[in-house]
Parts: sequence; structure tokens; C-alpha cells
Amino acid sequence: MPILKRLNLDGLGIAASMLCAIHCAVLPLLFTSLPLMGIDIIKNKAFEYGMIGLAFVIGSYALMHGYRRHHHRLIPFPLLGIGFVFLILKEVLPNHQVWMVIPALLFIISAHFYNYWFCQKAKHCHADDCDH
Repeated sequence: MPILKRLNLDGLGIAASMLCAIHCAVLPLLFTSLPLMGIDIIKNKAFEYGMIGLAFVIGSYALMHGYRRHHHRLIPFPLLGIGFVFLILKEVLPNHQVWMVIPALLFIISAHFYNYWFCQKAKHCHADDCDH
């Protein structure tokens, strides 16, 4: 059985969103001394956009898997998209980062939650081909 069939992709998406929240809340506290050493990862735009891009690829793949194989419902896609719009706005409007991160995470986690829930509710979803 391929590893992607055994992975709970929505669980992975939710975990990635939670890690993003931890990254946004804790990283500045832990790495405040890095600029003293000449390392600036906290305000590094390339790093932030790279993480947003990676999260988008993983999240989109998880939703596509659920859509194609299980539920055929589009509801999770706009939720994910709106969440990523807020993540981009967080980078564009740095003075409003907290106000952009909170709805971003709520929308992204909601997209994965709905995808997972729809997969579980699909009538043709069996234990051997669902993401449990």
C-alpha cells in the first residue's frame, strides 16, 4: 500500500496549520537573539513566502485527494483559498499580522476539517481506502 494511502492528509494539513500557529507565536520569542549573530529568519520574506507556498501545496493536495476519491464537494477549496489570501495579506500588511493570521488559520483548519468530515460521511468510503 503506498504511503499516501495510509496518511491522513487532512490530519497532516491540520498539524501543518497548528505548526504554523506555533511558528508565528513562538519563533519570535525563541529566536530574538539570532539578529545578534547576523541571522534574520523572523522577517525573511523569502522564507515566509516559501513556507506559505509549501503549506498551499500540501493543503491543496490533501483537499484534491478527498475531493477525487471520496466526497466530490467543493466547499473546502474556497475555505483554503481564503485562508491563504489572509496569509499573503499578513506579509503585505505587516502592521496587521495578528489580525491576518487568526482568520487565516481558522479558514485553513476549517477547510481540512470539512474535507475530513466529508470523507468520513461519504457512502462509498470504506476502511481500506479512507484516510484514517
